[in-house]
Amino acid sequence: MKDKKGIISTGAVIGLISVLLVKYGNPANMGYCIACFLRDISGALGLHRAAVVQYIRPEIIGLVLGAFLMSFGMKEFRTRGGSSPFLRFVLGFIVMIGALMFLGCPLRMVLRMAGGDANALVGLLGFAGGIGVGILFLNKGFSLKRTYTLTSFEGFVFPSLNLGLLALLLAAPAFIFFSTEGPGSKHAPWLLALISGLIVGALAQRTRLCMVGGIRDLILFKDAYLISGFISIFAAALIGNLLITKSFHLGFSGQPVAHMDGLWNFLGMALAGWGSVLLGGCPLRQLILAGEGNIDSAITAMGMLTGAAFAHNFSLAASANGPAPNGKIAVIAGLIILLVVSYFNMEKEAIKMKGDVKLEA
Repeated sequence: MKDKKGIISTGAVIGLISVLLVKYGNPANMGYCIACFLRDISGALGLHRAAVVQYIRPEIIGLVLGAFLMSFGMKEFRTRGGSSPFLRFVLGFIVMIGALMFLGCPLRMVLRMAGGDANALVGLLGFAGGIGVGILFLNKGFSLKRTYTLTSFEGFVFPSLNLGLLALLLAAPAFIFFSTEGPGSKHAPWLLALISGLIVGALAQRTRLCMVGGIRDLILFKDAYLISGFISIFAAALIGNLLITKSFHLGFSGQPVAHMDGLWNFLGMALAGWGSVLLGGCPLRQLILAGEGNIDSAITAMGMLTGAAFAHNFSLAASANGPAPNGKIAVIAGLIILLVVSYFNMEKEAIKMKGDVKLEA
């Protein structure tokens, strides 16, 4: 699965799955969105009370468990962590703020483009720009320091938490919130969503699929391996939208769960791209790594979950009507924080990143 044919096939499967999830109930252009689905889970747990975005998304549960089962079966499960954990929590928080300003993670950005949403092209430019800034600091020696081997038990905690979420989804106790309207109320049948997540998680684990890593490797090493997976996702989803859901609509206006403020679409994804480069992977990749036993990525996921809660509790998230004033302040503050973090974590010798491997310059 680690050759180009494998990742292109993986991208095609994920693109098709995303279209089918929309056909069977997920919001339009949101067959898969890590940021949106973590936001929904945060709401379902009562961490925020935005009634229209509350649902325990089985896609996230399946993603983590699929990566866990595949890595365990292939003897790649390794419990490790200790690489600037609190900074990773903060960076995960900031990445979520940027994603919710844009209204989508990098994966949904590609799916939005495949649905004809021209606003996502603006987001892509910002995303690439943020990655470019992050690369400048990587070349100047940015590092969150080394990881350490931890006890195996700790690596099982995050997958176990996801099993607990699945139990809460199925039991639906009174203290769990479920939207009755809005994006949170639109979802595919839980079993279809769970199986889809398991497939995506397993394939993404084998291919190391990562949008941030794809653009980063293309810029640094002229290596198109990772980015070819997302090109394949776009192509498969585009064909699916044209032939299966017949929902392709080209333009800026009238796009589902999107706004047309180009500046803040750009800056939101710039924030998400820069933060993800510093973390070493996009939100999708962070969940896959957490499933593999990476505690640093599990902490990052907790930061994203908390960021989603703050975004809705303090009116930071954008909506179809556009960005909120508080959200604009949060994005600017996030860019300043990333600049400070990037500067004060530079080491003397430059380090370049490729895949999950550090290469000393």
